[in-house]
Amino acid sequence: MTNSNHTLMGTAGGTFLSVLPNLHSEDVLKTIILAALGAIVSFLISMLLKYLIKKHKK
Repeated sequence: MTNSNHTLMGTAGGTFLSVLPNLHSEDVLKTIILAALGAIVSFLISMLLKYLIKKHKK
């Protein structure tokens, strides 16, 4: 079975265009805020663990 690039792009484009009318600006804004918050929390936890491991090794 060979995958055609045109078929893949057509399927992806059709899926995107069928989902697009169902997206609301509130959902997009909420997703952006939650993604940013998740990245910040992940970064802070990583820095905390790095500090604790460094302190424990001394």
